[in-house]
Amino acid sequence: MTVKSNNERELPRHTCCPCGGQDSVNGVSRRGFLQGVGSVALASAAITGLSWSAVSAAEQNKPELKRRALKVKPILVYSTPRRRHQSSWRSWGGIQTEQDARKEVNKIQSELRELRAKADFPVDFQPVSRIRGKGDLASVNDLDKADVIMIYAAGGGMDTFDELAKTGKDIIFFCRHKSGPVYLWYEIISPRYLRQHTDTLAVKGIDDGDVVIDSQDEIMWRLRALCGLRNTMGTRIIAIGGPGAWAQPRGVVPELVRQKWQFDMKTVSYDELGKLIKEARADQNAVKRAKNRAGRYLKLRGTTLETERQLVDNCFLLEQVFHGIMKKADCQAITINGCMGTIIPIAETTACLTLSLLNDAGYLAFCESDFVVIPSGVLLANISGIPVFLNDPTYPHDGLITLAHCTAPRRMDGKKLEPARIMTHFESDYGAAPKVEMHTGQIVTNIVPDFNIKRWVGLVGEIVDAPFMDVCRSQIDISFSCDSQKLAERMPGFHWMTCYGDYMRELGYALKKVEIEWENLTA
Repeated sequence: MTVKSNNERELPRHTCCPCGGQDSVNGVSRRGFLQGVGSVALASAAITGLSWSAVSAAEQNKPELKRRALKVKPILVYSTPRRRHQSSWRSWGGIQTEQDARKEVNKIQSELRELRAKADFPVDFQPVSRIRGKGDLASVNDLDKADVIMIYAAGGGMDTFDELAKTGKDIIFFCRHKSGPVYLWYEIISPRYLRQHTDTLAVKGIDDGDVVIDSQDEIMWRLRALCGLRNTMGTRIIAIGGPGAWAQPRGVVPELVRQKWQFDMKTVSYDELGKLIKEARADQNAVKRAKNRAGRYLKLRGTTLETERQLVDNCFLLEQVFHGIMKKADCQAITINGCMGTIIPIAETTACLTLSLLNDAGYLAFCESDFVVIPSGVLLANISGIPVFLNDPTYPHDGLITLAHCTAPRRMDGKKLEPARIMTHFESDYGAAPKVEMHTGQIVTNIVPDFNIKRWVGLVGEIVDAPFMDVCRSQIDISFSCDSQKLAERMPGFHWMTCYGDYMRELGYALKKVEIEWENLTA
């Protein structure tokens, strides 16, 4: 069998994934797809030589999943002026002496202890340093270990800020108004530093969004955003069948993702996967364990089986294979190319339930290998600390839009399982896919990424229904406040990313750091 020319290829069926059906992927034959993986993965390292014994051993070693802690360096910048007769000898501010500065350091440390105790993300605060000018920076010996510098701008000059900015680290300015002794830079942070004595912002990489007055909550959400961003940059992800992008030229979007997000994509071919699944099926212990796990899962409260039990067992065996591959590669993310067809005859099930299980366990597992939307899911999960739902949007109307897919997590709030009917995958009417009954009244964040990785649209919605239409199994109707026509005109790309809660501020703050435009349609 030879690969058909472009003119001879079958047109893809109009499904949620352009890979067509069981025997075609992106309009080419399965063999053609497998041969083409090499061109997709030119800059993606292939993982070869995997054995089930090594993968199985790695799979059963399950250290705690966690995000890397954001390291924050707090620095109090202040001045100790001397009185001069008949002269203006001091600037604004309530910190004028070393005693004032020591007292302020104690206050800052107390606030940061409270902030860390309340944080729903991992953050480590280094000891507070106090400096009077850039000449004192040499004494700050842990600055290079920080991800973020928090400047408590009680006094001092712009040259100190400029020197700290040269580190290339993210910077947050904190100024006091009513929360303690007033700071000098509460008066002049905008005209003197941010605008540099002009009418427009003049400091590269720092703007008004990096300034906080008094509020510890305002510090908290900015650090949450930066924690998510730091954990997203350089993500290592397994791409079964190679990295792709929905309906886009082969290889283009994955390369953009490598440049923008520094993703480390590891390709596992379907030949390698098929070999592993075959070896796993021959491992009686692995098969028994998969069946036992499937049985326990199906007994969970709110779980209803509406497909063949063997197809569910096969999903759990596939989950053990995927989990082992990730552990062997030392990563926590995976995606599948050709999930609408190629994987079905190899796994003898669909991957829908498998991906749902991995997401519920704290991993990042995405269908379709669509790297247009995958970075938004990685970022949103790393900001929120909870699973995310990659979905197909429909056309917005009357303040409503339907979002649907067959791979939804059940542990959408990161804690409890939503009820689910375990059914067939809709398009193939085969395999095992969860119809997750997400509850009405839940506020959700929605990200709509563009194909060029330049502009993301976002909006907050509320789940108003979990219908059962003839579409992908997990379905939600969400209401939104912006004009429906405006949403239709402004939404780019195709796939959306959704999670419980409102993380619009954090997303906007993180995206400006990587120079992606954030259009908040809820604002």
